[in-house]
Amino acid sequence: MNRSISIGKTAILLTTLSEQELKLLSPTLDNVKFCIGQVGSMNMQKVISAVETAARRNELIHSGLYRETHALYHAIMEGMEGVTRGHLAIGDMSRTVGLRFAVVRGKPFTNEGEGEWIAVAFYGTIGAPIKGSEHETVGLGINHI
Repeated sequence: MNRSISIGKTAILLTTLSEQELKLLSPTLDNVKFCIGQVGSMNMQKVISAVETAARRNELIHSGLYRETHALYHAIMEGMEGVTRGHLAIGDMSRTVGLRFAVVRGKPFTNEGEGEWIAVAFYGTIGAPIKGSEHETVGLGINHI
């Protein structure tokens, strides 16, 4: 992994850059695995499922290894705490989200013994389920695998 850019910063960049900007960044990401997706919902479980499904389909986690699924889950929840400002609820509070997300897996430390880590970033909107009543939001979660 290019040690001058962290997995968290990489995840945030992947959620916010345009397609053209992503083309410029992609060649520098040769030592990490990542995927990008989108989800919009008033249901927290749909957000979690969208990220987990993308991570599995893109082989960022191994479904048969509980520790990998567990690490991803905690990174998702930590990221969603940022999105929801610490109140891990959306539909229950009449809030909806429209989010772009990125999952990045890599070795952010020079000491190989630190192993692999996973970062999940969200960028998008949150607000009342009324068009035009939303505002920008961002969240980042990082966990060791």
